[in-house]
Amino acid sequence: MKSVMLPSGEKLPALGQGSWMMGERADRRAAEIAALRTGVELGMTVIDTAEMYGEGAAERLIGEALGAVRERLFLVSKAYPQNASRARLASACEASLKRLGTDRLDLYLLHWRGSVPLAETVEAMEALKAAGKIRHWGVSNLDTDDMIELAAAGGGGCATNQILYNLTRRGPEHALLPWLHDHAIPVMAYSPVEQGRLLGHPALADVARNINATPAQVALAWTMHRGSVIAIPKAGTVDHVHENRAATDLDLADTDLAALDAAFPRPSRPRPLEML
Repeated sequence: MKSVMLPSGEKLPALGQGSWMMGERADRRAAEIAALRTGVELGMTVIDTAEMYGEGAAERLIGEALGAVRERLFLVSKAYPQNASRARLASACEASLKRLGTDRLDLYLLHWRGSVPLAETVEAMEALKAAGKIRHWGVSNLDTDDMIELAAAGGGGCATNQILYNLTRRGPEHALLPWLHDHAIPVMAYSPVEQGRLLGHPALADVARNINATPAQVALAWTMHRGSVIAIPKAGTVDHVHENRAATDLDLADTDLAALDAAFPRPSRPRPLEML
C-alpha cells in the first residue's frame, strides 16, 4: 500500500474508506459492514466519517463494524461548524466517540467553515488533543485564503485539509495544493470518482482499457499519483472494496497522465473551492 505522511511524521495508507450515506438503510447494513471489514483486512485502515452523515448513523455503523479492530484503525470524524466552538466542540466530540464506541479519534476535522472564529476552533481542538480525546486535528473544505488565516490564527498543528478533488474538480491545483505542499499538509480527497459520475467518461474508459483496469481504478490512481493525497472513496459492497484496493497497484504512465490531462484539463484560472 502506498503511504502519505502527516506533518507529525506518521504514515497513513494512501487509500482509505469513506462513509457518506452509509448506515442509513437497514437493507444495506450487512453489506456495508462486510465492505468496511474487508477494506481494513486489505490495508485500507483510514476510516472517514462525520457527525453529519446520517446524523450519526455512519458513526454508529462504523462502531458496530470495526469496534473489534479499533487498534488497527486511523479513525477520522468531522464536527459541524456550529459545534466547532470553545463551548460546544468537546460535547460534539464526546457524542461522536460514544457513537463510534471508542475513547479517542485519530483525527478530528472542522467539516467546513462557519461563523466560529478559526482561532477559537484551533483552541478547542488543541484542548481536545491535550485531553487525549483526539490525536490530530485538521480541517475540511477550506480554501487557500482560509488556510492562510488558519495559520495566522495559531493553526500550525493542522494535520490535513479534506477537500473535493478528482479529475473533474481540479481547481485546487492552482493555489491550494501548492500552499498545502509548501506547508507539508497532505490532502484527503473526498468523492474521488465524483460519486460515480466520472465512470462513464469515454476518455477514462479508454485509459482503463489500455492498462487492463477499470475506470474507477484509474480515477483513484490519478487522485493518488501526486504522493501527498489520501483518497477516501466509499464502497458499499465487498466487490467494490476489492476494485478500489487494486487502484493502489496501478502506476499511470506519462502517456496515461497526458491523456487524462487532455480529457480533464484543470481550469484555466483559479476558482473558489468546490464542495459537495
